[in-house]
Amino acid sequence: MDTQQEEYEQGFFRLNDIPVYLRKYFEPKPLFDFEAVAKELFRVTKQGGVVVWIVGDATIKGSETGTSFRQALFFKDLGFLLYDTMIYMKSGPSYPSQNKYYQVFEYMFILAKGIPKTFNPIKDRINRWFGEKWSKVRTRRNAKGELKRTAWSSNEGEQLGTRFNIWQYPVGAKNQGDYIMHEHPATFPEALACDHILSWSNPNDVVLDPMCGSGTVPKMCKELGRRWLGFDISENYCELARRRVEQAKTPLFVL
Repeated sequence: MDTQQEEYEQGFFRLNDIPVYLRKYFEPKPLFDFEAVAKELFRVTKQGGVVVWIVGDATIKGSETGTSFRQALFFKDLGFLLYDTMIYMKSGPSYPSQNKYYQVFEYMFILAKGIPKTFNPIKDRINRWFGEKWSKVRTRRNAKGELKRTAWSSNEGEQLGTRFNIWQYPVGAKNQGDYIMHEHPATFPEALACDHILSWSNPNDVVLDPMCGSGTVPKMCKELGRRWLGFDISENYCELARRRVEQAKTPLFVL
């Protein structure tokens, strides 16, 4: 195994692995030491805390690298629970491929240090059973191997059900509400950050973004009444994040 491949397998990323049209955005240009970042995340995460790790696979010489799965397994080796594997589905491809199906999703690994202390499920899915009443009898085998007849009846429940774990968002500058796509090449939709912050934290909780880039997470934390910490290796991105946080709306109330 050559040196570059060995470093890549260990979780490092070289500038040559980044498409040419994106390289100008990566300044300074050090290697990304994934394992060191992952270990620090495990160290600073409190028991019951959650890490949301959003990642897609790079393609090198026609093959997807599979680093997303390698990273998820490394987190498990550290002691995190792979609590959920979610999908971030984009509204369309940023750079359509000419020789394969368009890539429109990234993985969102929900990594928990023990069972999550906080889960506020987003309920925006239409419950198709709402308002209906029905009953039926099913025959099932119990733990002892015996067949038992069980009566089932409907529960009208809530009009809106809990969202599934595939989340779709529009992408692009017009969906960010500001200028950031001209200064950062890979911004997350604000709604994506908002939904995860709401799901896994409560007002006044501390949210850490160790690679905050354009400042989407800090901005949404401010608007949602969360305390936050954000880091980035690029001073240019830190300055961009500061400007965005300054423009963030002040929350109307904090519970």
